[in-house]
Amino acid sequence: MKTQYYTATSIDGYLADDDNSLDWLFQFGAIEEIEGVKDDYPQFIDQVGALAMGSTTYEWLVEHENLLENPETWPYEVPAWVFSSRELPAVDGADVRFVQGDVEPVHAEMVTAADGENVWLVGGGDLVGQFHDRGLLDEIILTVAPVTLASGAPLLPRRITDSPLKLVDAQKYGDIFAVLTYEVQ
Repeated sequence: MKTQYYTATSIDGYLADDDNSLDWLFQFGAIEEIEGVKDDYPQFIDQVGALAMGSTTYEWLVEHENLLENPETWPYEVPAWVFSSRELPAVDGADVRFVQGDVEPVHAEMVTAADGENVWLVGGGDLVGQFHDRGLLDEIILTVAPVTLASGAPLLPRRITDSPLKLVDAQKYGDIFAVLTYEVQ
């Protein structure tokens, strides 16, 4: 069982632009259709037993997928924890648990719910940083897109220098993406 941060990033380390848009990523088409990704992403998802995200990520997902009007299209079959200090709308029928505060006790709940499968930290970067700060992050998997954004939502707004991350895998997907897998030491 691992707690993994699996996300897409620009070369200069941003998840989204200043408007919380992912148009920079979607210009490449559906990520699931890109050579390599179409095989690896489903394998990754099949090993996920629980997931967590921050409020901005959740709000983007709800809006982008129009989930309040179409709750049946909620994309996850596993329980999802959403960290937020404000009240957010729930997606009917989705196993979404709104929480706040320290990530450590919530992580324990997620591990129990995952029942031996992995915990996926969907984003954002600050939330993932909180898991790292508590020693609860095992792996970072980055799909690096060939663009720079210069500003926006940072990938992981933390200094991680002692112990540095360990590169355990590097893959090329088509002629567009590099996928880098780092182990947190």
